[in-house]
Amino acid sequence: MARSAGDVATPGALKREESTQMSTEKVHPLVVEARDVLPQGGMSRRDFLRLAALLGVSAIGANALAACGSPAAPTAPAVTNPTAAPQAAIVRGGTLTLRSRVERADHPARFSLVSQSHPWRHVFEYLTQTDAKGITHPYLLENWEASEDLKTWKLKVRQGIKFSNGKTFTADDVVFNFQQWLSEEVGSALLGQMSYLRPDGVEKVDDYNLTLHLTSPTIFLPEHLFHYAAAILPATFGGDITREPIGTGPFTVKEYVPGERCRLVRREDYWQNGEDGKPLPYLDEIVMVHLGDDPSAWLSALKSNQVEMVVEPPVTLWEGVKDDPTFTVLPAETSATRVLRVRADQEPWTNPKVRQALKYCHNREKILAVALRNQGVIGNDSHVSPVQPEFVDIAPLPFDPAKSKALLAEAGYGDGVTVELAVASDWPESMAYAQALKEDAAAGGFTINLKVMPATQYWDGWTDFNMGITWWAHRPLAPMTLTVAYTGDAEGKPGAWNEAHWIDDEFSDLAKQAEGTLDVAARREIVGKMEQIMIDRGPICVPFFMNVWQIYTKAVHGVEPSPEEFCILHRAWKDKA
Repeated sequence: MARSAGDVATPGALKREESTQMSTEKVHPLVVEARDVLPQGGMSRRDFLRLAALLGVSAIGANALAACGSPAAPTAPAVTNPTAAPQAAIVRGGTLTLRSRVERADHPARFSLVSQSHPWRHVFEYLTQTDAKGITHPYLLENWEASEDLKTWKLKVRQGIKFSNGKTFTADDVVFNFQQWLSEEVGSALLGQMSYLRPDGVEKVDDYNLTLHLTSPTIFLPEHLFHYAAAILPATFGGDITREPIGTGPFTVKEYVPGERCRLVRREDYWQNGEDGKPLPYLDEIVMVHLGDDPSAWLSALKSNQVEMVVEPPVTLWEGVKDDPTFTVLPAETSATRVLRVRADQEPWTNPKVRQALKYCHNREKILAVALRNQGVIGNDSHVSPVQPEFVDIAPLPFDPAKSKALLAEAGYGDGVTVELAVASDWPESMAYAQALKEDAAAGGFTINLKVMPATQYWDGWTDFNMGITWWAHRPLAPMTLTVAYTGDAEGKPGAWNEAHWIDDEFSDLAKQAEGTLDVAARREIVGKMEQIMIDRGPICVPFFMNVWQIYTKAVHGVEPSPEEFCILHRAWKDKA
């Protein structure tokens, strides 16, 4: 039965829809198996809900199944957004001004930074949405269903949605986007992330249904559909979003000047309703201003009310407002980090002993203190964070300059080695990390010369530098990062985002196993082996994982929390001036 936009958007209608679906939806047998291990303590409730959601079970259905499988326990208090206000208090209208990067953009599939998506995710939307707890929900999709072998996925497109030019959103648009993501000519990072799917594996069934035929099993497909490069475009897209800002989102672009500003204006016919039963968004306009690359200028603008919100605030800005009652500060522990990576295919890094020597030069407690003011946790040189369910707590290598010098001597560098480290000047955490390492690595036989440049220049050559510190965003599950960043294509060549140019056959085999392993405990065992490989011979140093924040004035409400630092303001509103 076709549904109107109002039916889809009203919270009560969504609950009725999920309740109806629960009685008819097909539950994957592995979800039933997972439910059965809940009382034995083999899986946490959150891990079960995450798994059930990935396999297409509705939120109501997943919670009901969890209740059937869980031992009796006190009812937990409801989790609420601390900035949410009663329905009657919501105010419509007004302009929200915020500090954000306004980057050059043409094709969303080629986005390589979260910051590139900030303006555009209000214009273009995603097939799924992963919440702050790491649980993935349908969005432009109504639901999905996975086969028992996880190699066939049926996707159902939500009806009643139109693009801003009046065109109806259908399966044709979804097929078009998959073809874009999987095109070598387009060059999307999703091509490597979706290594389990080929262009001829995308089948349109009818106007609102399609089937994906995978070459290998995966459980991560729904989460990959919320990757910041997976924004949904109309099938008529010609290649430049600045010329064709036609999306299903609640805003349209009225002004876009890279490096300066972006002005977004509300649509009158958006498909979702607010709490008052009227179409979202609540705001009339969102204005994003770039404000250069000096965080002190952002703090000054925030405190003088020139902007009401700062997107992706660094730790220095958090320090400036954390005790100020006029601001809302929402923290989140994440898997976001600054990865020091070397080119494993270039000297001196071809020798794993040299790579490990560098790890012994890391005084991790010092780096965490100077780079993040201790607002994070120590890493162990694997790209796996304690907030990810697959994390295995393997102790990092200690700070031991003597051990570093000995390893360098074994590798033929008895007199030490001189290297150049590329670092972005406008990433304060990276700069502090680089400076601390430069000082401490000298005793370990490394002379590190810093090549400092703006972030824009860094991103122009981020996969080419012999040694660099790269910004990697949060991902809820570890294999999502490990596959795209440290494995290769079908021919064994490094993937587009494998900036270390490191291919390790054992690691790649384990990554493929992890992609298709549903059981969290089993997947954790696999990822633990991957962690140890990275510590022993991997091409990266990860001394910390970062806390992140949403920071805005108390007059602003409805900002969605996001460990990925996504800027999502569909339901944001402001107090009446």
